[in-house]
Amino acid sequence: MSESDMPDWEKRFRAPRVSLPDWAEDAPDRSLFVSNATGTYELYAWDRASGEQRQATNRPNGTTDGLLSPDGAWIWWFDDKDGDEFGVWRRQPFGGGADEEATPGLEPSYPSGLALGRDGRTAVVGRSTDDEGTTIYLVRTGEEPLEIYRHAESAGVGDLSHDGSLIAIEHTEHGDAMHSALRVVRPDGSTVAELDDTHGGSEELGLEVLGFAPVDGDPRLLIGHQRRGRWEPLVWDVVSGTQTDLTLDLPGDVSAEWYPDGGALLIAHSHKARSDLFRYDLATGGLTRIPTPPGSVSGATARPDGTVEYLWSSAAEPPVVRSTTGEVVLDPPGMKCPPSVPVSDAWVEGPGGLIHALIQKPAGAVGPLPTVFDLHGGPTWHDSDSFAAGPAAWVDHGYAVVRINYRGSTGYGRAWTDALKHRVGLIELEDVAAVRKWAVESGLADPERLVLTGGSWGGYLTLLGLGTQPASWAVGIAVVPVADYVTAYHDEMESLKAMDRTLLGGTPEEVPDRFAASSPITYVDDVKAPVYISAGLNDPRCPIRQIDNYVNRLAARSAPHEVYRYDAGHGSLVVDERIKQLRLEMEFAERHLTPTATAPTD
Repeated sequence: MSESDMPDWEKRFRAPRVSLPDWAEDAPDRSLFVSNATGTYELYAWDRASGEQRQATNRPNGTTDGLLSPDGAWIWWFDDKDGDEFGVWRRQPFGGGADEEATPGLEPSYPSGLALGRDGRTAVVGRSTDDEGTTIYLVRTGEEPLEIYRHAESAGVGDLSHDGSLIAIEHTEHGDAMHSALRVVRPDGSTVAELDDTHGGSEELGLEVLGFAPVDGDPRLLIGHQRRGRWEPLVWDVVSGTQTDLTLDLPGDVSAEWYPDGGALLIAHSHKARSDLFRYDLATGGLTRIPTPPGSVSGATARPDGTVEYLWSSAAEPPVVRSTTGEVVLDPPGMKCPPSVPVSDAWVEGPGGLIHALIQKPAGAVGPLPTVFDLHGGPTWHDSDSFAAGPAAWVDHGYAVVRINYRGSTGYGRAWTDALKHRVGLIELEDVAAVRKWAVESGLADPERLVLTGGSWGGYLTLLGLGTQPASWAVGIAVVPVADYVTAYHDEMESLKAMDRTLLGGTPEEVPDRFAASSPITYVDDVKAPVYISAGLNDPRCPIRQIDNYVNRLAARSAPHEVYRYDAGHGSLVVDERIKQLRLEMEFAERHLTPTATAPTD
C-alpha cells in the first residue's frame, strides 16, 4: 500500500519515531536513542559532531533497553530471547563492531538496574532470578564479578557516584514492593548510609534514587520522597547525613535531575495529566519556568551548555524532541505522523473522590457515540495529555475514547496510588463504573455500544470488569492480561511476585480469598460480552499458561471469544505486528457491535 492510500491510523504507527537521546557524560557529542525507522524499534548511535547516525542493534523482535557508557566508548544493550526479559548484557563499540558479552561470569537473569563507571571498566549490575532473589555485582574488566548485595526481596541498582566510590541501592527488604528504602555502599559492599521512610509513621512511604551529583568527590545524592503525600526531591549528603529539602510551590508530583555542573536541578512537574519543566538553583533557591508547549513532557535532560532537550507531545500533536534553543533536536526522515484530536477533561465524583478522565471523540461528533473505555497499565501509571496512536485509531473509526486515572494511578498523590491494596482490581473498577455512568448520563456514550479494553494491568481490569460488571459492556478486548491471578503469580517474574504480595497482603497460599476475589477467572462464567484476548507466548509478566486457563473456561461454555497468540513478550516492538493486532481488535469490535458502531476506515 502506498503512503497516499494508507489510512491515518496506520500512518501513526509507521511514521518514524525517536526517543529522547541519552548522551555520554564525558563525551556529550555521542548519543544513543531508540527509533522504529526500520519497522522495528532498535537502538541507534548518533555522533552529533559529524551528524552520523548508525543502527546499533538488529534483532527480529527489537531492542529498546540500552545505555551509553559515560566515556562514550561503548553501547550496552540487554539481550533477551524473543521478549522474555531474561538474558545478559552485551556491549559494542560506539563506532561499530562486534558485540561482546559485557558481564562474563554472570548467568542470565532478569535485569535489576545498571550503572556504568566513568573509568570505562566498571559497572554495577543488578540481577533477579526466581531462585536467588536480587543480587547486585560490581563488575570490572579483567576481574571476577564481586557480589555486593543479595536479598530474597526485590531491589535494584540506583546509581554509581561520579568518582565510582559510592553505590546507591533501592531495596524492599521490609517486604513492601511499592515503597523502597535506600542503602549506599562502597564498591566492596560495606554500608555507608541508610535511609528508610517505610516505618516512619502509621503509613509506609517510598524513596527513589534520582542520581548522584555529577562532580568528583561529591557525596550528594538526589532522591525522591513522599513525606508530604506526593513525590518531591531532596538532596541527601550520604556522608554527613544532611538532608536538604526542596520546598517547591508546585501542586503535583515533582521529579528532578542534576544539571551537568551540579549547581542546579532540572525539575519535571506533573499535575492533572500535564507536565512542565523548571530550573531550580541550589544556591539561591530560585525556581524558573522553562517554556514548553501545553501537553506532556515524557523525558528531559540538561546539556553541558545549559540548554535542555525534552520529548514533548499532546493528545493531538505527535511526539517531537525539542530544545530550549527553539530547534527540533531529531527529525527523522520519511512519513510524517498525522495529528489526532485534542483531549478534554472530565472530573467525575467517585467512591474514593474525584476521578480524572480524559476524553477524545471525532471532531464535530454528537453523542451518544460508540465508546471505548481504554484502561491504562501499571497500575502505578497514569494516562496523560500525550500522543497515543491506539486511541487515535479508535477515534478515526468513529468512537469516543475515555481513559480513566482510577485509584492506583500515579500523579494524584500517594493516597490515591496506594488505595487499591487488598481489594485489588475491584477498587479500580468502582472508579471505572462511576465514569461509565457519567459518560452515559452526559450523552457522550451509547450504553449499548461500550467497549472495555486495556493492556497489561488494563487488560487484567478488562477481564475482571467483564465478569464483575457483565451488564455494563458490549465487548471486551484484553491485551496481555492477568486472567488467572493464582497461576499468574506462580509463573511470573520474581519482581512481580513481590509486587503481588504487597498488593494482596501475601501469597495465594496465605491469602487465598483475596486472590480469588481479585482474579478474573473467578467470574469467568458470568461474562456475557464477546471477549478478544491477545497474548505474547514469551511474556514473563502476564504468562501464557494462566491466559490459556481462562480461555479454556470460556470455551467450555461456548462463550463467544477469540484469542491471538504471538511470538514475543509483553507486547511487540515490531510495527507490522502492532498494526496487525490493532486491526484485529477493531475488526472484532465491529463484528460484535451494531452496524452503526464504526465509521468507514478511510
